[in-house]
Amino acid sequence: MKRPKSKTPQAGFNGKKSPQSAGRKQEIQQPSSPVGGQAFAVKKMFRPLAPDLVIIFGFHAVLAALTANKRRILDLYVTQNSLPRIIDIARSKGLEPKIVEAKHLSAHLGQEAVHQGFLIEARPLPDADIFDIENKTGVILVLDQITDPHNVGAIVRTACAFGVDALIVTQRHSPNFSGVLAKIASGGLEHLLIVNVTNLARALEDLHARGYMIVGLDSQGDELISGLPLSTPLALVFGSEDRGLRRLTRENCDAIARLDLSGPIQSLNVSNACAAVLSQIKLILGKSPLGAS
Repeated sequence: MKRPKSKTPQAGFNGKKSPQSAGRKQEIQQPSSPVGGQAFAVKKMFRPLAPDLVIIFGFHAVLAALTANKRRILDLYVTQNSLPRIIDIARSKGLEPKIVEAKHLSAHLGQEAVHQGFLIEARPLPDADIFDIENKTGVILVLDQITDPHNVGAIVRTACAFGVDALIVTQRHSPNFSGVLAKIASGGLEHLLIVNVTNLARALEDLHARGYMIVGLDSQGDELISGLPLSTPLALVFGSEDRGLRRLTRENCDAIARLDLSGPIQSLNVSNACAAVLSQIKLILGKSPLGAS
């Protein structure tokens, strides 16, 4: 059971330094061709695709990666306009930002990426195991093959906001912990322990052995989450939006619960459901954050 290794990022190319003129800031060579030339120039700016390369973009995600000191930072790319927000922190970490143009970041990451003029190339975080989980708040989250990076990124951010101890994900059928997921997590990847497991049913058995109460969440659950006699340590299990909780996952849960939704729609997006459940758990346990004493 290891911490999820970054899968191949969306984009990445061989990184070479742009030429510099004496006494002038680093500049990017202008492409000779508006289409092919620009694509070639962008390809030379960044590292190539690799399983051990993590791409982090967006100000908050980049700032968290720089300040958390939990992963190896390879290079920091910023636009000239964004440089003042990060230069002092970067240099305090021994990094000299590489100046690029916003259009090159967009070409590298995709035109829909909201990079805000910041990009980091880094190595994955160290692997983690279930036995690395420290019981601080007494609550962890478990994701049963949730594959959408937007949902998982939002769950990571929510988990950090509520002080969750850890997030357990499956090695297969989980998204890259890089790129858009890191952006949506808004720095949460640097603060939340993430445990990658190959066999979720066995992982739940291990949690039982450590004294965890395990509650699966399902819109068709038999009981309301607000009506359960909850105790910590507590593991909350969320299934994918298309298939929900798998059979073996259900069998390893102490209860299958649902939210009390009074409106005409009786289900929520999984990341929204996670936030709603954690809000109720905090009220039920009567402590803040969550189950912390």
